[in-house]
Amino acid sequence: MVIPTPKELLDFSGKSVLITGAGRGLGTGIAMRFGEAGANVVVNYHSSREGAEKIVLTLNEMGRRAIAVAADVTHKVEVERLIKETEDAFGKLDILINNAGIYPLSPLLEMSEAEWHEVLDANLLSVFLCTQAAARQMIAQGTGGAIVNIASIEAENPAPMHSHYNAAKAGVLMHTRAAAYELGAHGIRVNAVSPGLIWKEGIEKEWPEGVERWKKAAPLARLGRPEDVADACLFLASPAARWIAGVNLRVDGGVMSTPAF
Repeated sequence: MVIPTPKELLDFSGKSVLITGAGRGLGTGIAMRFGEAGANVVVNYHSSREGAEKIVLTLNEMGRRAIAVAADVTHKVEVERLIKETEDAFGKLDILINNAGIYPLSPLLEMSEAEWHEVLDANLLSVFLCTQAAARQMIAQGTGGAIVNIASIEAENPAPMHSHYNAAKAGVLMHTRAAAYELGAHGIRVNAVSPGLIWKEGIEKEWPEGVERWKKAAPLARLGRPEDVADACLFLASPAARWIAGVNLRVDGGVMSTPAF
């Protein structure tokens, strides 16, 4: 086994990475960081076409190879097409970041069955479908690979009006461990990242009370940035994490380390 030098650990030159739900928000930040690290990037989106095309243009201007691919990752046929388009564009798939998901609010006693299924499909079914299709491609290539699932600290600590989301993300954590167990023999490492509250444009005005509560509760006393989560994904997808599989890395400013009472 060849051990990379420290300088080589986060060099993704020649690697192909697919990021689901990358047309906006956290996914865009992850796509940008992988591009900055030298990777070829597939920016998947469902409805955020403008954002996806914008990040692709930015990456192309940096000299990176990047494409935007529309696909609803809750449907197997579309997921298989997404993987095929990745292979067609770059010849292989080395890294999958399962980032796609939705985050609606709904009280438990008022939640409809349709709302429950919508959230479970977007946040959990999509992870299964993309992991399965990507792993099959990686196995066919014979080169192994890395899969990183974006979970949430809400998988371990429930939030109000989020019983569906809490359950979905808890499922992502167990699916991560199960997939790591089954796919490790093929050289595919599967891990998860659980973000805390991540900054986005206008959040201080939309939810000032919540932002202040977070800053007071988090030992590092600030909101996360997309780059904070993206860099955790870079680490888990890199040779620096070559002997790490089935873990959940919290990226939350330490908020989950605080006393419960």
